[in-house]
Amino acid sequence: MLRFRNYWSYSVGLAIAWAVALILILMIRGSESAQTTLLVFFGFCIGWVSTTIARYVYPPPKRWELNRR
Repeated sequence: MLRFRNYWSYSVGLAIAWAVALILILMIRGSESAQTTLLVFFGFCIGWVSTTIARYVYPPPKRWELNRR
Protein backbone atom coordinates (compact mmCIF):
# COMPACT_ATOMS: atom_id res chain seq x y z
CA MET A 1 0.00 0.00 0.00
CA LEU A 2 2.93 2.35 0.58
CA ARG A 3 3.81 2.33 -3.11
CA PHE A 4 0.61 4.29 -3.80
CA ARG A 5 1.51 6.98 -1.29
CA ASN A 6 3.19 9.43 -3.62
CA TYR A 7 2.50 12.75 -5.27
CA TRP A 8 1.34 11.35 -8.62
CA SER A 9 -1.21 8.98 -7.06
CA TYR A 10 -2.56 11.88 -5.04
CA SER A 11 -2.79 13.99 -8.21
CA VAL A 12 -4.77 11.30 -10.04
CA GLY A 13 -7.10 10.93 -7.07
CA LEU A 14 -7.72 14.67 -7.01
CA ALA A 15 -8.41 14.72 -10.75
CA ILE A 16 -10.99 11.96 -10.35
CA ALA A 17 -12.61 13.73 -7.40
CA TRP A 18 -12.82 17.03 -9.33
CA ALA A 19 -14.29 15.24 -12.37
CA VAL A 20 -16.99 13.61 -10.27
CA ALA A 21 -17.76 16.89 -8.50
CA LEU A 22 -18.00 18.82 -11.78
CA ILE A 23 -20.26 16.21 -13.36
CA LEU A 24 -22.56 16.19 -10.33
CA ILE A 25 -22.75 19.98 -10.22
CA LEU A 26 -23.52 20.10 -13.93
CA MET A 27 -26.27 17.51 -13.57
CA ILE A 28 -27.84 18.93 -10.40
CA ARG A 29 -27.46 22.69 -10.68
CA GLY A 30 -27.03 23.28 -14.40
CA SER A 31 -24.49 25.01 -16.58
CA GLU A 32 -24.62 28.43 -14.89
CA SER A 33 -23.45 27.05 -11.56
CA ALA A 34 -20.96 24.81 -13.35
CA GLN A 35 -19.25 27.87 -14.85
CA THR A 36 -18.61 29.29 -11.38
CA THR A 37 -17.28 25.93 -10.23
CA LEU A 38 -15.02 25.74 -13.28
CA LEU A 39 -13.45 29.06 -12.30
CA VAL A 40 -12.70 27.63 -8.86
CA PHE A 41 -11.32 24.49 -10.51
CA PHE A 42 -9.02 26.51 -12.79
CA GLY A 43 -7.76 28.45 -9.77
CA PHE A 44 -7.07 25.16 -8.03
CA CYS A 45 -5.18 23.93 -11.11
CA ILE A 46 -3.00 27.04 -11.13
CA GLY A 47 -2.12 26.43 -7.49
CA TRP A 48 -1.47 22.74 -8.10
CA VAL A 49 0.90 23.48 -10.99
CA SER A 50 2.66 26.07 -8.83
CA THR A 51 3.22 23.58 -6.00
CA THR A 52 4.39 20.92 -8.47
CA ILE A 53 7.00 23.30 -9.85
CA ALA A 54 8.06 24.24 -6.31
CA ARG A 55 8.49 20.56 -5.39
CA TYR A 56 11.06 20.17 -8.18
CA VAL A 57 12.81 23.51 -7.77
CA TYR A 58 13.03 23.27 -3.96
CA PRO A 59 13.18 19.57 -2.99
CA PRO A 60 12.92 18.66 0.71
CA PRO A 61 16.14 18.45 2.74
CA LYS A 62 17.98 15.14 2.76
CA ARG A 63 17.25 14.59 6.46
CA TRP A 64 13.51 14.42 5.71
CA GLU A 65 14.02 11.92 2.90
CA LEU A 66 16.01 9.58 5.14
CA ASN A 67 13.27 9.49 7.80
CA ARG A 68 10.55 8.59 5.28
CA ARG A 69 11.91 5.08 4.68
